[in-house]
Amino acid sequence: MRLLKRAPSGAVFNPWWQVDDENDARGNASAIRRKQLGAYLSKRLGRAKFAVIGEALGYRGGHFSGIPMTSERILLGKKKDGCIESEQVFSGIISQRTSKPEKCRDGFSEPTATIVWSTLLKLGLSPEQFVLWNAFPWHSFDPRLGMLSNRMPTKAERSAGLPALKAFLYLFQSDNVVGLGKIAASQLEELKVAAHCVRHPASGGAKLFRLQIAKVVNKLI
Repeated sequence: MRLLKRAPSGAVFNPWWQVDDENDARGNASAIRRKQLGAYLSKRLGRAKFAVIGEALGYRGGHFSGIPMTSERILLGKKKDGCIESEQVFSGIISQRTSKPEKCRDGFSEPTATIVWSTLLKLGLSPEQFVLWNAFPWHSFDPRLGMLSNRMPTKAERSAGLPALKAFLYLFQSDNVVGLGKIAASQLEELKVAAHCVRHPASGGAKLFRLQIAKVVNKLI
């Protein structure tokens, strides 16, 4: 959490230490997101055997949930059609949305989050067996479009995210690390981490992602 507090300046939102005045429903939104991230990680410490590393936090996902590749709708139990139950994310605290209802009535939904969660669960992994993170842990947005947008983090920003990625991989040591897409793969390579690289499910990559990650998971289970 201390490392996550040190987000780079510029068009970067830190959901655990900043409040999105335009889109957050309450002033304690960052504290809620910190608590949810802590519960999520604690549920997997000492249990996770499989780490999936994405590119960066998205506005439809961790920006409001506080958890990488996890949307508000997953937290609110609105993704049961994907075999995802809210209690699979964490237990012991009540799941909360932090976005204003008028921004998205049922909470924000992130396609990547839904695809990753549902695929791993359908492949037979229990929720505690896998843990999700991002090579750039914060939300990089397009300043012209505002907070409700995503952009690729710059090279300097990606470098700023390496200490948090290194700390995460130390906490969740595993021989089974998967990088989603080229950005995640290059960050893992920078840290000299041997990882499986698969297609990112966004932009028409869902089918190939499912095929490639299935090969990795089948070796594990």
